[in-house]
Amino acid sequence: MKLAWCYVHMSDAYPADQPRETISTCPVCEAELRVTRLQCVACATAIEGRFTVGRFSRLNREQLALLESFLRARGNLRELERELGISYPTVRNRIEALLRALDLADGAEAASATTEPSPSDRAASARRRQVLERLARREISADQAAAELAGGRREEQVGD
Repeated sequence: MKLAWCYVHMSDAYPADQPRETISTCPVCEAELRVTRLQCVACATAIEGRFTVGRFSRLNREQLALLESFLRARGNLRELERELGISYPTVRNRIEALLRALDLADGAEAASATTEPSPSDRAASARRRQVLERLARREISADQAAAELAGGRREEQVGD
């Protein structure tokens, strides 16, 4: 595998007094970027290391605009529907996509669930856990685990 290194000094591209948004993906290969240096604007103290830019940096401009609108509407999806001029199902789909982009979908869905999981859901979860544990112990390959997990989903859909 060939690795390419790219060094871009952002101060060469933009005037120093013009604030810039932090980007989280490489403009060359679209891989994740890591912050490696932080510097104090007052005393020039610099800290070097490997830092992430945070969860919200994963959002594209449209998702950030949606999040801002959501906050302005104080979480009221009907108000958001009116503000954006889109249908309620579209608002819900975009909010779900936003939650997935922030890795909050599972937690949000679990937090909003008011009932206990059904026995079939518990059984399916136990099957998935067993497959992943077998994969972790290297008893099966990743391909075998994927096939077993996909087979389990098909069985669940047929049973519904």
